[in-house]
Amino acid sequence: MITGIIGLGLIGGSLAKSIKSKTPHRVLASDIDTRTMAAAKNCGAFDEILTSENISECDLLFLAVFPDNAVEYIKNHAEEISSGTTVIDLCGVKRAVCSEISKIAREHDFIFVGGHPMAGREKGGFENSKADLFDGASMILTPEKDLKTEVIEKLKVFFLETGFGSVTLSTPEEHDRIIAYTSQLPHIISSAYIKSPEALKRRGFSAGSFRDMSRVSSMDEKLWTELFLHNRDFLTGQLELIIKNLNDYLDALKKNDSEKLEKLIKESRKIKAQTMPESKS
Repeated sequence: MITGIIGLGLIGGSLAKSIKSKTPHRVLASDIDTRTMAAAKNCGAFDEILTSENISECDLLFLAVFPDNAVEYIKNHAEEISSGTTVIDLCGVKRAVCSEISKIAREHDFIFVGGHPMAGREKGGFENSKADLFDGASMILTPEKDLKTEVIEKLKVFFLETGFGSVTLSTPEEHDRIIAYTSQLPHIISSAYIKSPEALKRRGFSAGSFRDMSRVSSMDEKLWTELFLHNRDFLTGQLELIIKNLNDYLDALKKNDSEKLEKLIKESRKIKAQTMPESKS
């Protein structure tokens, strides 16, 4: 099978490395950064440069770029994609991407499936990509309702083959609603948390809690601004809710209300036990 990858950053680069190290599939790849292409070629992350001439040979074509760039790429290259190609975007939002590319796919008779690999690292770029990034991770797919089951099954086989632990099917709206809470909100909280003046004085006073809370604050501002704005309706709802919840703690502290504070903490512990039960050793 021939796979094409547009964008060789953290996600695209890791996918290329995973395919090359774990499968017999060929990889055609492109990136606008010449140094990235050179580094990827030198380490054997792809077989051939993806061009307008050979893009029609791809069985799978992955868009591992920013959401707006993914849409723009398909608009500019739709006529070069063959009807036998399945295009999968790997963006962190789905509605904005799927609504645009799905229409183009129908007009040009190729298959499109929205996708989002639930894996990442604090720092992006090809230099931080690795073949085992997706090992055990969930791959979310948001297929059209009328997509043939055989296409989904082939994609499941492919992603499990490249190391993913599971494939989750969703809709673009459900994906964006849940991802606003599980991914985007933590990034905003981390970004806000690290702005305390105490962050600069924390050496010798910090351990796991500080690392956990500040880990994703080094996010790429251009990428995450785009993701946040494309999902601002769901994300603002989550922000409003957590601000309300934080104000409950603030109120209890200001009033020196130990009973209310204990109740709030206990409620959270119960919810945590329900959502992420601790394994028994």
